[in-house]
Amino acid sequence: MNNIAAIFKKEFRSYFNSPIAYIFITFFLALSSWLFLQGFFLSRQADMRGFFSVMPWMYLFFVPAVTMKLWAEERKLGTVEILMTLPIKDFEVVLGKFLASFALLGVTILLSFSLPIAVASLGDPDGGPIVGGYIGLLLMGAAYLSIGLFASTLTENQIIGFIVGIGLCFVLLIIGQEFVLFRIPSPWLASFFRYLGLGTHFSSILRGVIDSRDLIYYFSLIGFFLYLSTLRVQMQKVG
Repeated sequence: MNNIAAIFKKEFRSYFNSPIAYIFITFFLALSSWLFLQGFFLSRQADMRGFFSVMPWMYLFFVPAVTMKLWAEERKLGTVEILMTLPIKDFEVVLGKFLASFALLGVTILLSFSLPIAVASLGDPDGGPIVGGYIGLLLMGAAYLSIGLFASTLTENQIIGFIVGIGLCFVLLIIGQEFVLFRIPSPWLASFFRYLGLGTHFSSILRGVIDSRDLIYYFSLIGFFLYLSTLRVQMQKVG
């Protein structure tokens, strides 16, 4: 645990020692708030559905920007060799980096809480979907981060890591969308793809009911990509 905490502190501090964290938080909050308020005043309904509906697509571009440097920069600067010679297990390094990026995303989501406060002051929104929506944001964000972290282990070029991260997240996002599913002839295969979709489980949580199947999906996906990241780190050490 001490090793994980040390990696976490190092990576989390590095975000705020550079403009990355400030740019990410500012642009993310500004764009998401603007998109939400555009539809909110037109719909004249006191709810957060407009905000949560754009988040899967916001995450698609913003989250890989957070993770693209986590391994790519280490490899480019040559510090990964030094890191790997320390008495730290590979999974501890991976988990520490993941938790640091998740903490940054968590801070950003927390700062968006002024929106539901404003909505509550203008009407009487249902609290269940709002609470469920924020839990869903954390779970879906963690899934995106684990995917982006894996993408960062594949290259020393941050831009390539960013693009690969977007591509992987995009595939898992649209695979459960209706415009994809209706083209699949097999009902069983369509149900399987629907379950694999990131957005499918997020939409389920937005209803305000936390289903164990959604939790199992997100934790399994996160664990799977963190495992792949650990394997990539081990392969790089051997290579």
